[in-house]
Amino acid sequence: MNQILETVRAGGHIKQLETVRVTKAGERVNVSLSVSPIRDSDGAIVAFSGIARNITERKRVEEASRRAEQELATANERLHLAIESGSVGGWDFDLGTGRNIWFGKAHAQLGMASDETLESRQEFWDHVHEDDREHLRHAIRLARDTHKEFTQDFRVVWPDGTTHWLRSRGRYHYSPDGRPERMLGISVDITEGKQAEEALRESEQRFCLAAETGKMYSFDWDVTTDIVVRSPDRIKVLGAREPLRFSHQQFVDTIHPDDRPTFISTIAALTPENPIAEVMYRVRGPDGAFVWLRSIGRAFFDGEGRMLRVVGMVADITDLKRAEEALAAMTRKLIESQEQERARIARELHDDINQRLAMLAIEIAQLRENPSEVENRMEELQNRIGEISHDVEGLAHDLHSSKLEYLGVVAGIKGWCREFAARQKVEIDFKSDVLSVLPNEVGLSLLRVLQEALHNAIKYSGVRSIRVELREQSGEIHFIVSDLGRGFDLEAALKGKGLGLTSMRERVRLVNGTIFIESKPMAGTTIHVRVPLESKHAARQEAV
Repeated sequence: MNQILETVRAGGHIKQLETVRVTKAGERVNVSLSVSPIRDSDGAIVAFSGIARNITERKRVEEASRRAEQELATANERLHLAIESGSVGGWDFDLGTGRNIWFGKAHAQLGMASDETLESRQEFWDHVHEDDREHLRHAIRLARDTHKEFTQDFRVVWPDGTTHWLRSRGRYHYSPDGRPERMLGISVDITEGKQAEEALRESEQRFCLAAETGKMYSFDWDVTTDIVVRSPDRIKVLGAREPLRFSHQQFVDTIHPDDRPTFISTIAALTPENPIAEVMYRVRGPDGAFVWLRSIGRAFFDGEGRMLRVVGMVADITDLKRAEEALAAMTRKLIESQEQERARIARELHDDINQRLAMLAIEIAQLRENPSEVENRMEELQNRIGEISHDVEGLAHDLHSSKLEYLGVVAGIKGWCREFAARQKVEIDFKSDVLSVLPNEVGLSLLRVLQEALHNAIKYSGVRSIRVELREQSGEIHFIVSDLGRGFDLEAALKGKGLGLTSMRERVRLVNGTIFIESKPMAGTTIHVRVPLESKHAARQEAV
């Protein structure tokens, strides 16, 4: 105040000086001051005139508007960063003006650079594989007529002639009278995943072919003389040079050294109480390479328990083993591809997020022209921004939970359960007594099993309370997800088209674990998963 008086006494003017004052009631008030000197006819200052305006409301509105704009800018920045950093392409077709916008990796997904395209809809359709055009057109027409979004997988042909797979998701936006005005969508390249699926189908075909070939022979081992007699069909498996009769020890010597102890211990374990045994092993085939055999035999004993004879069948399972190895490799590749896709999609946002942000931007711009409405609508705008942020965070955590990496497996799974329960408005009773540090690949497999189980429980069980347990016992992790809902027919579910149960089993198998599902109609569902703690090392060995 002294500085103000000195300024006006010196003949200066104070214009709209903003300051804070405290009223007698103790309330802090924002004030705008304007002070000017009053002079007499001789020019001497005889008095001062001033205007004080209470600008508290205006300052509150300005601050609220600034915070809203800052939050909106941050959300927009995250959206664009997610799209540009991933492998997501998008489009925005204005059906009224014909103006088309391609963004993200949309050009690259068609094998073109951004300066090589006119970004026209016809140009897009020219790249769609001719066998997939009608399916895609039908999905788009159906979405337009039903006012629902569409999701479709289809192939595109690049200028170099190569074929690539895209998964597109989009929806129409309509005018108040119901006419479609715009179509927006995003696409993700799923070529690697599709290739893995195709390789998986080929492996299954090889598996069936190996079973149909039926290369097998019978054997009869006289234990008292140690002579093994094999049927003529052995030639199909072992070649023409293999003798019809030879000693049991000679046969044992042909077995791969790594498999020999298992074969010998299996024979030694035969007893009158357990006379049947099955064993798999490798022997050298007619071309010098090892072939896999599965032997199933039955032993016969005398009254004193001495083994006299063993008869059985031997089948060539080499093709089956190769198919299983290929199947395991392809399954791993498929799941890895899915995880890469999840990580990419976790960096993108649902296509309606951009629209919601755009509407917020428009509304904030309108409020600039009518600031008196800001205070009334600010809480609503902040709530909507919070909802968008919450939706994006939930989607990202579902698809790529970074908490496993930063918090550890147990804390990460517990945090995901808490977030899922809040979003779905259900109760999840999570308990854990795990003290060991679990490998990330084990944690990721358990998380994916949990996600599949909880989504199924929400969708089908009809319950709002689910129990999740993580226990460490006897060198194993025991993971349990259970509910007391409607349950289901497990055999019928496995025969269905869904991949949920198969996906859970494959994920558990890849970390050398086991999964057991108990479920009956109207009797609830319990999923038991056991994973050995050394599975990290075992999984790495399997991959080498």
